[in-house]
Amino acid sequence: MSEPLDLLVFAAHPDDAEIGMGGTIAKHARSGAKVGIIDLTYAEMSSNGNVETRQREAAEASAILGLALRDNLGLPDRRLSAVAQQTDLMVAAIRRHRPRFVFAPYHIDRHPDHVTCSRMAEEATFNAKLRKYMPDIPAWTVEQLFFYFINDTHAPQVLVDVGDFHAVKMDALRAYRSQFMPSGNEADWVDTPLTGAYLDNIEARDRLLAQQKKWKYAEGFIAKGPIAIERF
Repeated sequence: MSEPLDLLVFAAHPDDAEIGMGGTIAKHARSGAKVGIIDLTYAEMSSNGNVETRQREAAEASAILGLALRDNLGLPDRRLSAVAQQTDLMVAAIRRHRPRFVFAPYHIDRHPDHVTCSRMAEEATFNAKLRKYMPDIPAWTVEQLFFYFINDTHAPQVLVDVGDFHAVKMDALRAYRSQFMPSGNEADWVDTPLTGAYLDNIEARDRLLAQQKKWKYAEGFIAKGPIAIERF
């Protein structure tokens, strides 16, 4: 059994977690919290780059963020499904790493894989606590499941001030050069929603979320179920 994580982030593809909550990850990692990302696929269907390139970029981004763990379940890109054969791998990961909090993409997003990943994380966190489900691995109950935003922005329930860590987030995102900053020299390079001003749009979104609290940058989250506090 590995050392427990504080935060475990599920992502459909390498770079999803960085887009949605790279500042939050960096903030917690630098405070001493153990943060891990588990990508479900190798993003082998990406229009630009390839699996080897994406894995090198993910390793570079992981080092920038200060992750305690990065893993990949090797599920098929564009063929994710909330079926037991796939979600059981996530259940096993949750039980193996015993995180306090799990994060996944919000279920409203332009990319179908992000939507499916959201559903899969719900299934996995629920099943992970059932002691008679996959009884060979001890059950684990996550304190809270949170959803982060990737391509779209919604009204958040929770805001995290990431002003001091936003530069780290952007550095981690720039590690994914094949996605956000392709040279255009490759014979098979194509224009996608991620090329051009995508990183500028992410920075603008994080600024907009921060305005409500008069911060510089913020990242927003929606919780699955009520958020418990001891007192105000």
